[in-house]
Amino acid sequence: MGTTAYERVLSVAVAALHERDPDRLWPLLAADLPVLCGGDALIYKLDNWNESEGTLGLSPGAAAEFAALGDEDTALLRAGYPFARHYADRPDRAPVTARRVAGRSWSRSPTAQLLDELLDVDHVLGVPLPQSTTPVTGCMVYRSGRDFTDEELRLAEQLQPLLAAVEQQRRLLRRLDSPSEEAADVALTPRETTVLLLLGDALTASSIGRRLGISERTVHKHIANIYRKFGTHDRISTVLRAQRLGLVPTAAADRP
Repeated sequence: MGTTAYERVLSVAVAALHERDPDRLWPLLAADLPVLCGGDALIYKLDNWNESEGTLGLSPGAAAEFAALGDEDTALLRAGYPFARHYADRPDRAPVTARRVAGRSWSRSPTAQLLDELLDVDHVLGVPLPQSTTPVTGCMVYRSGRDFTDEELRLAEQLQPLLAAVEQQRRLLRRLDSPSEEAADVALTPRETTVLLLLGDALTASSIGRRLGISERTVHKHIANIYRKFGTHDRISTVLRAQRLGLVPTAAADRP
């Protein structure tokens, strides 16, 4: 990864880790990911790639073109052709292009024709979340001209841990109850909040580190900061106080 790309990825990662609204995390990524992967536009799906369901999000430049789509055309995009079948049939989650998966049949497909009409793009790169099984979740990056290069596929693979971390952050932040006014005085960072939620799940520091893709030492630093801000000294009292403040779901604090 070149210096410029690395700096941009780092900037996106830092911004994501400081974002408190879970619904803004993927739109934040969608604004930068196409450029990082060498594309022009992006669709992300946080649920199964199928025709009938799944959250469909777009990069800012593509939103206007997709706003007027009817149900039939939207179903084509939700289906994730040809990636849904490709990833469902194998455990490998390496990024791959539609042309490499489907060959010449890709350009003749209804999905390719729709994308050409909407965005004037003819190549698609599938970037699934690295640990997704069934359903497959992730994003698709679009571009015109030539297909994505091997180097761009390698860069997309290097970005997969960031996508997984942001999705983990989104899921954890969405578990929060409505925090009290007193909770604002504690001033936890978004990352400390996610560590706190996992403490409430009775996970060890090493397990939290694996879940969030950070070192055990970094987890201990977050825990120390949480204890200092709460004025507590152990997990149980910390989680109970967090429950009273509305920072941890009640069920989490009741677990042994």
